[in-house]
Amino acid sequence: MADTQAVDDPKQAAKDERRAARLAREIGTFAKQHGGAEGQLAYLGERGTRIALVGEDGGWGNLVAPSDAIARKAVEKAGITVREDFDGEMAAKVKTGPYEWTRMAGIQVGGPSNK
Repeated sequence: MADTQAVDDPKQAAKDERRAARLAREIGTFAKQHGGAEGQLAYLGERGTRIALVGEDGGWGNLVAPSDAIARKAVEKAGITVREDFDGEMAAKVKTGPYEWTRMAGIQVGGPSNK
């Protein structure tokens, strides 16, 4: 609905453009800090679209755009490669540290707590 509204409402269109530009700056900053980056978009329903980012150094993160159109515009402005799926090749680039392993182990029965 927000995408259709942006076409009809110049104020909404300008607001969406600012959101996309802000997300593009955040993506650009991430890419610069991690030697480049690629992403994958995942529609979350009413919440918007998740932009999963994986840096060349294995760093990773997520951003959420309020709509798919804004997410697509943001990654286009940022100039990163966008993959269709978060496939095995992309996942293999992700590096995890002690925090993530403790977190994942804490979810398992008998694993250490994360407190």
